[in-house]
Amino acid sequence: MVKAKNTSFDIAYRAGVSQSTVSRALRNSPLVNEETRLRVQAIAKELNYKVDKNASSLRTQRSGTIALLLFEDPTNDDSLINPFFMSMLGSITRACGNKGYDLLVSFQQMSHDWHADFEDTRKADGIILLGYGDYTDYEEKLIQLIEQETHFVRWGAEVKDLAVVSVGCDNFQGGYQLTEHVINNNRKNFAFLGGVSSGSPEFLDRYLGHCKALTDHNLVINTQLQFDAISTEESGHNAALNLIKGGEKFDAIMAASDLIAVGAMRALQEHNMRVPEDIAVFGFDDIPVASFTFPTLTTAKQDTMLAGELLVDKLLALVNGEEAKTELMATTLVVRQSCGSGH
Repeated sequence: MVKAKNTSFDIAYRAGVSQSTVSRALRNSPLVNEETRLRVQAIAKELNYKVDKNASSLRTQRSGTIALLLFEDPTNDDSLINPFFMSMLGSITRACGNKGYDLLVSFQQMSHDWHADFEDTRKADGIILLGYGDYTDYEEKLIQLIEQETHFVRWGAEVKDLAVVSVGCDNFQGGYQLTEHVINNNRKNFAFLGGVSSGSPEFLDRYLGHCKALTDHNLVINTQLQFDAISTEESGHNAALNLIKGGEKFDAIMAASDLIAVGAMRALQEHNMRVPEDIAVFGFDDIPVASFTFPTLTTAKQDTMLAGELLVDKLLALVNGEEAKTELMATTLVVRQSCGSGH
């Protein structure tokens, strides 16, 4: 009986590491520390393991596929996908089809080793990263993708300190435009619901644009009226309850996302505070539910159709060795009933 050839999985078992670590160690990747690399290589030599050059060369060829990694988000249903990204998923799919590419959609948890998985399996020519999350949670993985020379683009705010190509909206401009519109409807005491830390760069830019509009119109920025919230209805509801409990005077709420705004309106209605008669409320994103709330929600629309096209175009430029730059799209003010005007 002929003994089966040893595989990289046999080496991984002996070395007590993952198969992807074995793969990196055998090609002397700097992502594997020297001790582990030497141990893996010694076991490979002992087992007379040889890297399959044909399989290796296959990984360097084009697959005609783009991978879309969607990161989990807290949601009210089992999807764990922020509804804002559902429409973008459709536009990315169409853009890939127009370029003759297949789209591989993969749902990821932030804790998963997705950066290493992509490097070793080569299922796609490049990846698109979608998902709100906390930027600081995956910054290190972006650095590793860069070091691995992986072709990737991401949706989100511009990354200042890394060579990362991003497509996003001009959150500062959107926050400014929304706030100025509501100021012109004679509101003076503004609350803001949403995180304003470096871990939430999109929300932070919306907040900074909001504050600039207040300053330009000689209104006070009351930091006692800012409450953290992630992009869920429940979080918006809780933040609004804390706002009401705080006792500070307010006549308008800017929510960092539509989902936060929907939760906030429910909290206001539970306390017999009328929208928009007593409190104007406005959100950000223009997800489908924004036009079906009661009252309908004033918000900033992000062009998800254009976003999908830009993400695919910029990724394929990188795959083809061409230059690609970060691009921010302008938002569009969508005026509805929740701020006292609209249809």
